[in-house]
Amino acid sequence: MSRTLWFAAGAGATVYAMNRARRLRESFTVDGLRDRASSLAVGVRMFRDEVAQGRHDKETELRERLGLVPDGTPALGAGPSAATEPRSITHHERSGTNQEGTN
Repeated sequence: MSRTLWFAAGAGATVYAMNRARRLRESFTVDGLRDRASSLAVGVRMFRDEVAQGRHDKETELRERLGLVPDGTPALGAGPSAATEPRSITHHERSGTNQEGTN
């Protein structure tokens, strides 16, 4: 029984090692390297899109919370007067100073 168990364990380890070696060898072929490069490009593109979406969502959230609307864009959830007269961000509001130059 002991010999059969060790034979099966050795055969299983050999099959596993051969499959790992084959996969490693295939990953360093031209096609394997091309696949890795394309998957890296896809990953970078997905990460860039996620960051851009998060930045846009956060900016929208902050604009809504602070009541700031970019020029030419009607305020969200506001009446018709807000759509005709959008509030623009002045230089003083961006820098955090009032008319006298103090905070």
